[in-house]
Amino acid sequence: MDTKTDLMTHHISQQFNTELEELRNNLLSMGGQVEKQVSDAIDALVNADSEGAISVCEKDTDINAMELTIDDECSRILARRQPAASDLRLVLACTKASTDLERIGDEAAKIARFAISLTEQGEAPKGYIEARHIGNHVRQMVQDALNAFARFDADLALAVAKEDKSVDREYKSATRELVTYMMEDPRSITRVLNIMWVLRSLERIGDHARNIAEYVIYLVKGKDVRHIGIKRIQAEVFDK
Repeated sequence: MDTKTDLMTHHISQQFNTELEELRNNLLSMGGQVEKQVSDAIDALVNADSEGAISVCEKDTDINAMELTIDDECSRILARRQPAASDLRLVLACTKASTDLERIGDEAAKIARFAISLTEQGEAPKGYIEARHIGNHVRQMVQDALNAFARFDADLALAVAKEDKSVDREYKSATRELVTYMMEDPRSITRVLNIMWVLRSLERIGDHARNIAEYVIYLVKGKDVRHIGIKRIQAEVFDK
């Protein structure tokens, strides 16, 4: 059953409406910060910008604090309002999405730390082009997942979930190419391994973006689609 039209409806208590809207806005604000962290980390890597990378690492603390704030808001709403139906799904989706956003922030900080290390090592290793490409791909996934959350757009969320497999293929292809490169030039092993860890973090960001997209589908459609394939989601939830 599609409950999109029931979301964010008005309640007898205007304060409850305000609390729900503030919760959603705080989640989207956190998402915007996390998306910027990912973008800045990728830029710092490919541009050998140590200062930019350090800034990404420092701002990770702010992301952690935002997650705690959202968790506290969700706990208060659950305790005081005892929400049901779409309101309950919104609170639960915000709780889960904030956790994935915090983990995306962690992955961005990891990329930034590798960027600092690679800058100190000097010559740019093979793999930067792949890192930029996959990085832009997953950043767009994060952006689209947040837009889907903001608009209660299940179709956009489904499109994000589909993109995860494409990212996985790009990651595996880039990894195979880098392994071959290391075998041909053993002197590059340390630097290229760092790039491979960057690619792994980017692949994980794609996974978290898919998770957020799945929470949107749950929020709008009322169906928990975690741990099931895209074909089943389409058939059982979207009738496609």
